[in-house]
Amino acid sequence: MDLTGKRVIVTGGAGILGQAVGATCQRNGAAVVMLDIVEGFESDLGDTHTVDLTDIDAVRRCVDAVGNFDVVCNIAGGFDMGLDVSEITDEHWDAMFDINVTTLRNVLRVTLPRLVERGGGSIVNVGALGALQGQAAMGAYTAAKSVVMRLTEAASAEVRQHGVNVNAVLPSLIDTPRNRSDLPNADFATWVSPGKLANVVCFLASDAASDVHGVLLPVAGRV
Repeated sequence: MDLTGKRVIVTGGAGILGQAVGATCQRNGAAVVMLDIVEGFESDLGDTHTVDLTDIDAVRRCVDAVGNFDVVCNIAGGFDMGLDVSEITDEHWDAMFDINVTTLRNVLRVTLPRLVERGGGSIVNVGALGALQGQAAMGAYTAAKSVVMRLTEAASAEVRQHGVNVNAVLPSLIDTPRNRSDLPNADFATWVSPGKLANVVCFLASDAASDVHGVLLPVAGRV
């Protein structure tokens, strides 16, 4: 999982998983650039940029400012329990698609052509194991993450011949403070730790995975 000499962009860099991915990339030799919408966020892991990933022009300006890069880890995203499909509001639907799909699509629109032009690189996205099929009261979220997975496969088919790898991890429940608060009676030991999920992300970002294309890799813990 050697990332020596690589420059890695991590979206959602202010979050629990984004910080874990950034730290793991750095430990494995990468220079890290952390992006997030959080105004003025700072990280000891590398350069930080505040950017609204739902704004394509802002994404273009940010990536221009970042300069050269080898890897993009698309960690930005979010989850909220919803209502039954018949009761999903436009606001909830739009929120799930904005944070999970629009952010990803804009980053891909800007970064994929640059990796193709340089002749190689890696992109790692975050889907969801639960979105392999519909889940009760999670219709908007699972629909959005399903789109993430289909975009991963489509992008991979388009750029693999240019030496660019596009893959995704599919975590089950991630052990975060919010998830512990929402599910206080769960067995946290069975959940996926951010650090272990970050290891899988960084493997897909490394040259060790150079022949891995379009994979949707389950990371299920012991759930």
